Amino acid sequence: MRRECDTKQKLLSTAIELIWENSYGSISVDDICQRAGVNKGSFYYAFKTKSDLAVAALEQTASAKRPVLDKIFSSQEPPLDRLNAYCDRVVSDQLEKYRSFGRVLGCPFASVGCELSTQDEAIRQKTEEIAEKVIRYLAGAIRDAVAEGSIRTEDPAQLARQAYYYVTGLLMQAKIENNPETLNRLKPGLCRLFGICLGEAAPH
Repeated sequence: MRRECDTKQKLLSTAIELIWENSYGSISVDDICQRAGVNKGSFYYAFKTKSDLAVAALEQTASAKRPVLDKIFSSQEPPLDRLNAYCDRVVSDQLEKYRSFGRVLGCPFASVGCELSTQDEAIRQKTEEIAEKVIRYLAGAIRDAVAEGSIRTEDPAQLARQAYYYVTGLLMQAKIENNPETLNRLKPGLCRLFGICLGEAAPH
């Protein structure tokens, strides 16, 4: 049982790495098995298809990010500080990958979703589900910012959705350009959208 769990974990970790570094379509089950050091029989014992593995890998990656988002969007933090910290985290994650691979990789969820939304319904649904969870975090911060008077909008949920679309779109453009400087537009763009100024987080 322990060996089966280890094998499954290796496949999950390897799948998201390869998909993010390359693309879903460009990697094969053989590629995943070779990188993970797992034989093909073990792969098909753990997952019925590459699609099943991708869905599980996306869910695991999102679950790993959840504690980070919980901390960033804690209701104990001022709402504008939450939005500021979110921007900083998005950029720092991208720069870390850029330093490792020499390429801007963009958002793994959006990249896979764009690639497969018309081909694989299970993957499309999973990427949409993950996006909706992030939008809810943003909506909570915006709602609190409205309550304190720092953001003005009659529809926090819609503004959160627009903000998420802007973030994913900018990450996609940074990936296309392979230009980390494009990431510098993230915070100014959201500031214009929110009608505020996001600088350094306020001390507390």
